[in-house]
Amino acid sequence: VVLRLGHRDDQAVTGSAAKVGGVSFSEEPATAAAGTPSHVHFDEKLHDSVVMVIPEPDGNFMVKVGFLKTQHKYEIVFTLPEVPSLGKDVSPAPVPNPHVRITDITPVPEGGLRVTCEYMAHQEGVLCEEVMLVSESQEDVCVGVKVHARVMDRHHGTPMLLEGVRCVGVELEYDSE
Repeated sequence: VVLRLGHRDDQAVTGSAAKVGGVSFSEEPATAAAGTPSHVHFDEKLHDSVVMVIPEPDGNFMVKVGFLKTQHKYEIVFTLPEVPSLGKDVSPAPVPNPHVRITDITPVPEGGLRVTCEYMAHQEGVLCEEVMLVSESQEDVCVGVKVHARVMDRHHGTPMLLEGVRCVGVELEYDSE
């Protein structure tokens, strides 16, 4: 195989594989036989299109909700794994967060809690808002949930929302003049 790049003959590359700009070319035929469809396999652990719930070492959780837009209100639904110390009767802590409000907590048959919350993306940047879930049956037992979002300016396109996130409203933009 001879691969020529540019205009000069001394740049010709010969051999069974040539590396050009980080791309390898090989004279080996494709491994799939002609007429046999090829398949792309993705790692089973890849969940790029769903809200991710990540347990933290301290017993709390981080919930990654992906890209959102400023001045937009979102409904976010996710399932926390079972936390035996919390029990089944769980409610949001009475300490309000102006940007995240839990609207529903429901035990799921498989174990764990399905949490629905409203999230107001109030400024651009990587934001982390925390809410607390408290046990109604065990005194002084609570779990923190950090909602982690990447918020882009409202004029910079439309993000693809993850499964479990939906836009439920837009705040009007007022001119100060």
